[in-house]
Amino acid sequence: MFQALRSLLPRRARLTRPLQSPWAASLVVAAAAVGCVVAGRALAFVAEKPIQGPLSLANFVKGSTDCYDRQTRLPLAVVDTHLHVRPFGGRPIPFPELLTYLRNSGVLFANLYGIGQRLPVNSPCTYYLNCPGVAADPSLKSDFSNAENSLDVDTSGLKLVLSMTFPDLSKPAEVLPQMAILDKEYPGMFRWMGEVNLAKQALYNNGHQAVPIDRIVAWKPFMAELQRRNIPIAIHSDLGNDKEPLKYLPLMERVLSLYPNNKIVWMHLGLSKELKVLDARQHVTLLESLLRRYPNLSFDISWRVLDDQVFSDPAKRDLYVALINRWPRRFIPGTDFVAAAGKGEGVYREELAVTSAILGKVNDEAFRRIALGQNFFELAGLEAVAPPICRAVR
Repeated sequence: MFQALRSLLPRRARLTRPLQSPWAASLVVAAAAVGCVVAGRALAFVAEKPIQGPLSLANFVKGSTDCYDRQTRLPLAVVDTHLHVRPFGGRPIPFPELLTYLRNSGVLFANLYGIGQRLPVNSPCTYYLNCPGVAADPSLKSDFSNAENSLDVDTSGLKLVLSMTFPDLSKPAEVLPQMAILDKEYPGMFRWMGEVNLAKQALYNNGHQAVPIDRIVAWKPFMAELQRRNIPIAIHSDLGNDKEPLKYLPLMERVLSLYPNNKIVWMHLGLSKELKVLDARQHVTLLESLLRRYPNLSFDISWRVLDDQVFSDPAKRDLYVALINRWPRRFIPGTDFVAAAGKGEGVYREELAVTSAILGKVNDEAFRRIALGQNFFELAGLEAVAPPICRAVR
């Protein structure tokens, strides 16, 4: 009876206690017809109130009851969990200007990556692919820059998370000493690690190689420290390439099996420009198998390459949408925007729209947890709470 009568209410109304008598049911229906709020001994229902105007941090406070209306808003993520504040080389977009891009785009929360590999300061290159043979090495420089910018610049209206991007996973003994440097200079400011590279084929012409599988066991000291601090680690690890689609899968499986209690985020679903021919159904089956086996594994769906190569095909996209709907707590969004000078706000907005496109297809639970950020908040240990989704008439 209660559920049947609940369905008679207007889409913005919600029963808060079961009905106790026939006359109460009549009262609810009558009140619903005129849009009233009824309160009595036997029943009460309250109107859902959609958030009006642009979203703000106030809408992400615990206890806030206003709802997010998907029917009247663009399906854009309000969190960017994968934002590179500096380029590989050359000048970045000035930090205050970049924050303006976020505000104007409706992004309220951002995970600030530096860049895991920096080109030499005397190199004229901005992008490593344009400079084969020039070494792109891990460095602390970007992490220092991000911390200083976050202290010096007005970040009002935004919640920014700092990420440690310096680690060279092939040299695990160097990670804890460099973490100690950041701890000393910027105590308590870094609550994420990544994007760090396990296997990134795009950098092979710039001095990078896949981390040897037998070296992963030597990560134990810094992985234990990350686990102690409840800090996630976000790993770029290509699955493979068109000739060998699963060539590097054993590397990531080794990481997951050795460190099942760490929060691990696998970047880009393991996809890359070097892997265009992987069957979508096979890929989804693999991802789902990993999700079942490793409860602390999450996937990042950032980078427009995923849309260009996979999600733009409706038949393929629907397989991933179904996967996300089955595992709504295990995905986070991002643009993978690299803030090189010369890129304008329009480029950032385009990257946000393209990488958010798939989120317009997922169900309400997945949209709230991914696009509105609940999964990211929980991974990063933020106190923010994503607003509820307004119930829609289906």
